[in-house]
Amino acid sequence: MAGVEDQVSSLPNSLPITPRTVNTAPMFHHDDQFGSVPITPRTASVAQTPSMLSLPITPRTARTPSIVSLPPSQFHSPSLSRSPLLLTGDHATNKPVKTPRSRGLTPRFITPLGSPLRKALKMTILDPQDAWLPITESRNGNAFYAAFHTLCSGIGIQALVLPVAFTILGWAWGIIVLTVAFVWQLYTLYLMVQLHENHELGLRYSRYLQLACATFGENLGKLSSAFPLGYLSAGTCCALIIIGGSTAKLLYETLCGATCSNPKPLTVVEWYLVFTCVAVVLAQLPNLNSIAGISLVGALTAVGYCTALWTVSVAEGRLPNVSYEPVRKGSQVNKIFDLLNAFGIIAFAFRGHNLILEIQATMPSSEKHPSRVPMWRGVQFAYLLIAMCLFPLAIGGYWAYGHLIPANGSVLTALFAFHSQDVSRSVLALISIFVIINAVSSFQLYGMPMFDDMESAYTTRCKKACPWWLRSIFRAIFGFVCFFIAVALPFLGSFTGLIGGIALPITFAHPCFMWLKVKKPKKYSLSWWVNWGLGLLGMGLSGILIAAGLYVVIDTGVKISFFNPQ
Repeated sequence: MAGVEDQVSSLPNSLPITPRTVNTAPMFHHDDQFGSVPITPRTASVAQTPSMLSLPITPRTARTPSIVSLPPSQFHSPSLSRSPLLLTGDHATNKPVKTPRSRGLTPRFITPLGSPLRKALKMTILDPQDAWLPITESRNGNAFYAAFHTLCSGIGIQALVLPVAFTILGWAWGIIVLTVAFVWQLYTLYLMVQLHENHELGLRYSRYLQLACATFGENLGKLSSAFPLGYLSAGTCCALIIIGGSTAKLLYETLCGATCSNPKPLTVVEWYLVFTCVAVVLAQLPNLNSIAGISLVGALTAVGYCTALWTVSVAEGRLPNVSYEPVRKGSQVNKIFDLLNAFGIIAFAFRGHNLILEIQATMPSSEKHPSRVPMWRGVQFAYLLIAMCLFPLAIGGYWAYGHLIPANGSVLTALFAFHSQDVSRSVLALISIFVIINAVSSFQLYGMPMFDDMESAYTTRCKKACPWWLRSIFRAIFGFVCFFIAVALPFLGSFTGLIGGIALPITFAHPCFMWLKVKKPKKYSLSWWVNWGLGLLGMGLSGILIAAGLYVVIDTGVKISFFNPQ
């Protein structure tokens, strides 16, 4: 032993002794926006003997650990929130984290992050194609874009039939029902804006059907929402082709009048085709954010023709022999069903809830700056303008025409029927142009969920973005299928009350049940009572309005004219 010690002591002092280092686990790192705390790898300590203290020990620097980070494309994923995955700031703790035993092939070093990280990654994997789809492709929206989209979708041709409901309800009940419906749907719209983000799960519900399935379950969500949402998108596009094509024909006749030298003017079907071609060309814009300018034009023209219609009608004065007595004919049962059908017409005037989550999905969001704040600002501004259009239009139109408004008509048809010779042709032409532009603009907005569904089927199957030429084919096919339905079923406007009853839960009932399911307010609290009451009332009204709409259609009859639009 003495010989060994002599050999050790005889070693030169310059000889370094390099201790063995333990390979450290790679650090898990997130982008700064997640606010995560870096996990510092622990190194093993090396025991030192007294004989080593006199020797200079030069530790070998460990290699820089590889950083594991999420792909940049997932930072703005609709399924992955920006909420921190670890405690930070005031909530940070210096206590060591106890690492549970790893299971299976899961590495030990990510186990402390296991639960939230696995949830976040799993949610991202569920919708990997969201960055390729037109609704969630761009997330650069703001409060102005939200206001444009909301105003364009919330006011439109359906508002022109409100005076028809007043002919059945009368002055008092017409104003009361319209006011209650407006406040009710504005409240449910607020619920939808708040439900868009779920920070606990790290989810953004970018589509109405996604939220319905997550809340009610896959089967019940699709059963209760798929058909109404499909009608509110595709059915509305068909109705817009009918309205836009008919108004284009009316514009041509207004401008030409008796001096028209064309011996063979375009037929109604040909005007439908012209409108569809223009709508399909504009539909080639790639995503929802890219049509913000079109929505602005559509919103301005909607405000323009609503204001022009009621101001011109009021300026021309009341028609002679006009009456404001509620029009209720037939037996007591007929009167009740007519009354309920009027409720359906008012309910149908408030649409757009099926697009609110989609509009909000175009906005950036983080825990500090959630998208619900600018979204709600845009919604408030939009609905202020909507109220300034709907109430004067309903009240002014009913005051001017009373019970003389055609049962299946609108303020627009009444204006051309009674004042086509009194009002300047330039004013009538301007109103018609506003209606056509608004119809083309609304077509892009209401068609976007259908474009999204078609491209989602492709990206799910092929695991890649839809090429531009295939996207163009999809949108052209959708436009011309809507054109075919508009030509084959031109009498869809006669089912306004029935359709209003079918779509009513999307606007008035489902958001209340979603709030109860997701937010879980305290039992018997004010929020609990309000949402249960409105939800059950909405579902009950929906069933009654569907029955009333069917009865009115059967009792009064509908002029069926397949492939024969007038």
